Amino acid sequence: MTTQQSVSVAVPKETAQGEQRVALVPHDVSRLVKAGLTVRVQAGAGTAAHYSDAAYEKAGATVVPDAAALLGDADAVLKVQPPTIAEAGLLKEGALLISFLQPARDAAVVHALAARKVTALSMDLVPRTTKAQVMDALSSQATVVGYRAAVLGAETMPKFLPMLTTAAGTIAPATVFVIGAGVAGLQAIATARRLGANVRAFDIRAAAREEVLSLGATFVAAELVSKEAQDAGGYAKEVTEDTRKAEEQALAKHVAESDLVILSASVPGKKAPVLVTDEMVKAMKPGAVIVDISSEQGGNCALTRPGETVVVHGVTILGPVNVPSRMPTHASQMYSKNTASVLQYVVKDGALALNLEDEIVKAMRVMGGAR
Repeated sequence: MTTQQSVSVAVPKETAQGEQRVALVPHDVSRLVKAGLTVRVQAGAGTAAHYSDAAYEKAGATVVPDAAALLGDADAVLKVQPPTIAEAGLLKEGALLISFLQPARDAAVVHALAARKVTALSMDLVPRTTKAQVMDALSSQATVVGYRAAVLGAETMPKFLPMLTTAAGTIAPATVFVIGAGVAGLQAIATARRLGANVRAFDIRAAAREEVLSLGATFVAAELVSKEAQDAGGYAKEVTEDTRKAEEQALAKHVAESDLVILSASVPGKKAPVLVTDEMVKAMKPGAVIVDISSEQGGNCALTRPGETVVVHGVTILGPVNVPSRMPTHASQMYSKNTASVLQYVVKDGALALNLEDEIVKAMRVMGGAR
């Protein structure tokens, strides 16, 4: 009688420049090991996120010295960033890859994965359903982005955020304006409110108004809200040119009155809409700050430079990229819960079993799946 081998799971060290997250943390290693899976982690994979090799070993993982030894016989590979061509070439033929993949628009990487007959599930394609909520990496990482945006803005501003009563007099609270009230925007609102700011917000989606108000912020330009601006998954859709111009006109007043503007409006798969023009920046207060967390999609401000901080018309404009990597400990913890949940979802009776007709697998699958 033969004994069935357990699914071998590999967690390599991220090689993308500036990436400090890890795809699986020790807590979830324990969870997978208890479920009967074998977990191997590349040495140093969690160091930048403050998860030591010793912590992985204590959780039940085997620490492997290099990527070649790790990936060659792994049934499933968990990553944060897409693999490089070299990493793709190391994967076992027919392996399962779970990773963010949308940024990898390099045809050579796609071909390298296809050559290895890899089944790739993209973490940025998890459907927005109740069943898949625990796998929703876009939302978990957007939570980090929104929090960090408010903190970056507060750090950069030359003013206090809260109202202060001092011996030198009373200082009025700063005004923060958040454009885009998705997961990141709502977390930015909540954080700015906790820091004591007067917060205003806007989103074109009708469902966002109630969420903004529930956080104690003021919802502005409500006349622009449209039920047609939201798709079936709850994400914003592109609007007409006339609607975009109406947005600019309505938002200009609030941008001009704000000490800090946080921009997080995006449309999945599209370039971010430009909502703050050069003229609007010119009308802002001297010393005002813009944090444009849509910069990786081109930016909501016409003057944003992704990955840079610029000063234009006396306004400081931040275009941070890969923001979750700036908070790698909790970003990894949240992402790990997502990846481990996806993996356990496709493991049945101790073996990988991808049902290609399953709604979650169908939505996430980029390639492969002939098992």
